Amino acid sequence: MWVARRFLSSVQRGQSGLFRRPQHGSPPELELRYLQCTCCWRSRVPVAGFETLNAAISSSSSKPCKEDSSAPLDACYTPEQRHAILQLLNTATQVELSGVKLLRGRRSLNIVDYRTKNGPFKTLESVVNVPLLKHKSAVVIFDSILNPVKKKKIRIQLAKFIRPEIDRSWLEEANAIVSLTCGTNKIAWAHVDRAMAVLDWQQLDCPNFLKGTYMAPAYLNDVSAVVSLLPSADFYIIEKSSISVQNTALFPVMAHMRTVEAMLFALLEPRNCPPDSNVPPRVLNMTRTAVGRHFGLMVGEMRTSGAQTVRQLMTESVTQKMPRINFPPDLLVKYRNSFQMSSRRGGGEELCDALLQAVAFYELLSHSSG
Repeated sequence: MWVARRFLSSVQRGQSGLFRRPQHGSPPELELRYLQCTCCWRSRVPVAGFETLNAAISSSSSKPCKEDSSAPLDACYTPEQRHAILQLLNTATQVELSGVKLLRGRRSLNIVDYRTKNGPFKTLESVVNVPLLKHKSAVVIFDSILNPVKKKKIRIQLAKFIRPEIDRSWLEEANAIVSLTCGTNKIAWAHVDRAMAVLDWQQLDCPNFLKGTYMAPAYLNDVSAVVSLLPSADFYIIEKSSISVQNTALFPVMAHMRTVEAMLFALLEPRNCPPDSNVPPRVLNMTRTAVGRHFGLMVGEMRTSGAQTVRQLMTESVTQKMPRINFPPDLLVKYRNSFQMSSRRGGGEELCDALLQAVAFYELLSHSSG
């Protein structure tokens, strides 16, 4: 103990040893801290504070622009970084700029307007001249451009929302499917082949749905009328409602959906098939929430309307060389005004859901296979 105190006292006086008093240009002087002696708790043993050295070194290498708003922005970045930032700010569209942190909304539009009026940005400092952009926000934007946050894509496997369970090889060999969705007073279907071409797309009113005491013969007549119009396909995909059993207010609607679903299964599935035969089920369920997540239609646990998405798909079918799905001209003419916000009375939600379910089925199948 005496030797240790003698050595540490020499360090305090700046004598020669492991820790000398720093000369000019050397690292900052180490700060002495004290530890309690375990032999006699009254004594305190001084120790060198290495954390002081680490803090001094790290603070000297930090960017000046993050703390000092008066520092030039161009001095905070290397030439390569400045080139990358300016290239994006000068060439990106408003939509692309909106993907950068702090550039959503009005700021991205202001950058495009500033470029149009004053030409491309030549320095990082000139970006501060854009309305709603200040020094600190510009630093955050530049750092976000250099280090973009990669959004994790949630890939939903097909097996998670297809029931009953079926081997994927059977699904991959299917040439065409019929997607069916049930509403409170109609059933809609979309016949789509593997080439993503719409072969048939229509709906049929069911006047006996949710009438009186849910008479089975009346329900059967309406569902049988729909089945008689359905085209032949390898698989029939029926939408599985996401209404919870605990939701007592919607229990009549849930009972109605389950009744129609059961009748479609009974009328479409081939009969007298041995349970151990190597024949896949022809009628499958696909959950409504999975389709909503695939197209970004979910708000919490609720699914919003897919009318806008269907309008976009119809527009892309005409304007793009390789659209997500191809519509024949007669269906484009027939439904071109059916999914406007002002035409909600026409009741196109079932048509939208049937089409989106078919598109999601093929796209999720190809993603899970890849």
